[in-house]
Amino acid sequence: MIKTATFEALLESVVEDGDGWLFTLEGKTYRLADKDEVRKIAESHGYILIY
Repeated sequence: MIKTATFEALLESVVEDGDGWLFTLEGKTYRLADKDEVRKIAESHGYILIY
């Protein structure tokens, strides 16, 4: 199965929490120091990102 997502759509699910950001993908939550980490996390889940 091919999974695709736009980078902008993934960024919409990032929530600021005071110490950084929280990002949830496929039921797993990640604490981010930088929003650019979203790309690496999505790719680790097998997503192809569309910019």
